[in-house]
Amino acid sequence: MSILRDITTQSKKYWDADEILIFIGARQSGKTTILKQIQTELTKENQPCFFLDLEDPDYLKLLNEHPKNLFKIFPIDTKLVEKKTVVFVDEIQYLKDPSNFLKYIFDEYKETIKLIVSGSSAFYIDSTFKDSLAGRKHIIFVPTLSFKEFLRFKNENSLSEKNLSEVSLDEKNRVEILYREFITYGGYPRVVLAETSEKEELLREIAYSFIKKDIYESGIKQEESFYGLLRLLAEQTGNLVNSSELANTLNVSKTAVDNYLFVMQKSFLIHLAKPFFRNVRKEITKMPKVFFLDLGLRNFFAKNFNVFDGRHDKGALLENSVFRQLLNNHHKDDINFWRTSSQKEIDFVVNEKEVIEVKTDAKTFKDKNLLTFLDSYPNMKFSLVTLNADSNPTEKYQIKNAWEM
Repeated sequence: MSILRDITTQSKKYWDADEILIFIGARQSGKTTILKQIQTELTKENQPCFFLDLEDPDYLKLLNEHPKNLFKIFPIDTKLVEKKTVVFVDEIQYLKDPSNFLKYIFDEYKETIKLIVSGSSAFYIDSTFKDSLAGRKHIIFVPTLSFKEFLRFKNENSLSEKNLSEVSLDEKNRVEILYREFITYGGYPRVVLAETSEKEELLREIAYSFIKKDIYESGIKQEESFYGLLRLLAEQTGNLVNSSELANTLNVSKTAVDNYLFVMQKSFLIHLAKPFFRNVRKEITKMPKVFFLDLGLRNFFAKNFNVFDGRHDKGALLENSVFRQLLNNHHKDDINFWRTSSQKEIDFVVNEKEVIEVKTDAKTFKDKNLLTFLDSYPNMKFSLVTLNADSNPTEKYQIKNAWEM
């Protein structure tokens, strides 16, 4: 039996809705597992279900010919109205025209068929689905495992259900050890479940086998430059992204770099966090900061799986891990940073309500930038975040552990 994903439970309120339910996320992030978990739950309720994997070339050929060929694949009773037949379609992006298939089935059979589908490449959904499926779809993003899910996958079910800011000292020590593993190897389910000796090789497979599919399907020809940019971004995690400088380093055009960055975001590899600003003359308003959506993949491209305390990039890694934690409860576009033209900076501004500074050693925190920010934006909640907060006390500010975010 597969380990229950949080999104499986969270999506339950959409199982009976008329809309097409679409799960999108990076390859290998666990979308197929989520579809199968929903199928298992619905089958228990005697809901008629069929599962279609579009990696099967025969099925793909039939549906590319016409959406109605779905009825040649499965014996779906379209006259059954007591309970809808649920059709799960895995890897919907493999269809030549996925939006046409979904629109046709929805418009013709929405009273009797419920579609629950997955897709790996968001640039297909953005460009192809936006208009034709307006009002017909609900999209749910599937990230790699959160830290709470990571604990569940490590058989720490009791810890995964607790408020991690209220655990005992012994439990806190276990959480810290596990969190250090999480920020080293990330949250791809196969990687989490693998032995330590196998984790790097699995991340290599994800990097060079599965990302390669996104490169190919997006039409990018300069594969080496694409991977070169990923390596540069891994080294510059948490820094401002200057497309012109990156283009010069890679010896490609700025247009090419901008296209690579677009595909990386739409393939759920990175996020470019936008600056928070209100004073256009004093605050930076253009260049974003880069974060990876999975820490293991970031460390693979940085070529660094060393233990946290001995790393030269531990500040960048910890900041990226806090970004990943914030994604559990906030939309990525609500996670910003603040920086002035005089280079005063705040790591995160969340929902325009919370200010967060990340320090590997909380004792080095100086509040000059924070006070400047709060002078312009009062009434925001402040959090100082570190790793092993008990060993990094400060006199003035209460601090949190990264896993508590």
